[in-house]
Amino acid sequence: MKLMTGLLAAVLLLAGMGASHAVVRIADDRGGRIGTYVDKYQGLRTSGETVIIDGLCASACTIVLGAVPRDRICVTSHANLGFHAAWDFGDNGRAVTNPEATQMLYSMYPPAVRRWINARGGLTPHMIFLRGKQLQALYKPCYLDAQASVLKPASH
Repeated sequence: MKLMTGLLAAVLLLAGMGASHAVVRIADDRGGRIGTYVDKYQGLRTSGETVIIDGLCASACTIVLGAVPRDRICVTSHANLGFHAAWDFGDNGRAVTNPEATQMLYSMYPPAVRRWINARGGLTPHMIFLRGKQLQALYKPCYLDAQASVLKPASH
């Protein structure tokens, strides 16, 4: 499957060399620090580039949904968004939910995504996934005809 995804990306890159606009492809991004993603996506927001979600976009990666206008985001059949509460390391080194950061994260999402999250019990320490028909009902499908550059996951 990885070979097919890589092959698809290569074909898209070659097919789109003459495209008038670039796209950024997000796949296999497990997230990281919220601030890092806010900074990264601010640049993407102002660039005018389209975002293709073509695989896992979890945790802080999902901030892209609020940072980039909905009409510049598309999803493939491989898109898989993972949401959970924000956390910090506690005194004992274990993950502890951070309610303020969780509320900030939640507030960044578009209303339709917030409704979907609410219908599943809100943001908790347990990951919930938005994919398939539910995701495709919220975001347009990708028409893969533009140059794709992979947006690297933020380093932790």
